[in-house]
Amino acid sequence: MDVINAIVLLLNYIFVPALSYGSQLALGAIFVSLIYGILRFAYFTAGDLMSFGTMFTILFTWYFQSLGINLGVLPTALIAIPFGIMVTIFYVLAKDKLVFSYYRFKKSPPVQLAMVSIGTMFVTQAIVRIIIGPFDRRFFDGEKFILKANEFKEMTGLNEGLTIKSTQVITLLVTIIVVSILFWFLNKTKTGKSMRAYSDNEDLALLSGIDPKKVVMITWVIAAILATIGGALYGLDKSFKPFTYFNNMLPIFAAAIVGGIGNPFGAFLGGYVIAFSEILVTYAYRKFFIYLLPESMEPDGLLQLLSTDYKFAVSFSILVVVLLFRPSGIFKGKVLWSSIKM
Repeated sequence: MDVINAIVLLLNYIFVPALSYGSQLALGAIFVSLIYGILRFAYFTAGDLMSFGTMFTILFTWYFQSLGINLGVLPTALIAIPFGIMVTIFYVLAKDKLVFSYYRFKKSPPVQLAMVSIGTMFVTQAIVRIIIGPFDRRFFDGEKFILKANEFKEMTGLNEGLTIKSTQVITLLVTIIVVSILFWFLNKTKTGKSMRAYSDNEDLALLSGIDPKKVVMITWVIAAILATIGGALYGLDKSFKPFTYFNNMLPIFAAAIVGGIGNPFGAFLGGYVIAFSEILVTYAYRKFFIYLLPESMEPDGLLQLLSTDYKFAVSFSILVVVLLFRPSGIFKGKVLWSSIKM
């Protein structure tokens, strides 16, 4: 029974949270990877774009709640997400028209576009803080738990409980559906194949009659959809605080680079690599080993490699190691260094 308790402990505190967190990172990493692969620059506004989309999802959620509209056991935010997506699409297309299109027309180097994206990051941060403020916002309603720890203990007779939140299940299901649709779109539709061709060889794609304006527009639309969905799922699972989304830029970029920058499938898997790494390294294993070891060998300390305050250090360390030893990532995306050269 002690072995089973140890397994349930890891499921409750590592596997289930990492699966949910990894799904949220994966959505962010995919659109960062798409922008890099097609528009050819590092998009540093990623975390704040997720914050922007989530903000409007929250505003629409509050509006629907004021009208008495809800989904019962499911969060009302699921109704609001499509409206948040529409506002975010309008925002990124306007930003591209007013800012990025000028630098594309001038054929500016990728490093210059990356610097411009840092500027748009601060603008997006300011918009979010002016509209909704910098404070912590919780917008979840509906049934919070699918399985509670006490219920699990009563069913199994184990000492350890297993808690599964509805937001964790929703996050996983929505991610699977969205990513499946996206990969089908990229691999099976004419527009998706045009985007891949444009990413592989821009000059050859233009000679083949592919419309670059359409490719750019669709890329931004996909980015807005993924950013809003990923950001809203993160906010539902935890809470909405703009600065937290800014911090998430590091693990999102780490996930994209680990998987292979410019490779959407690699970015998807990279999200889970980063999430599991952060949680595995910062978890305290004392209780786990108490279940497995004899009483005379029980550990005294927490058996924690790093405090949870340093979880982003894990992402950063992985990012540095990958850039040094395998810059093309696990699935051999584009080498980041080549785009940074002036």
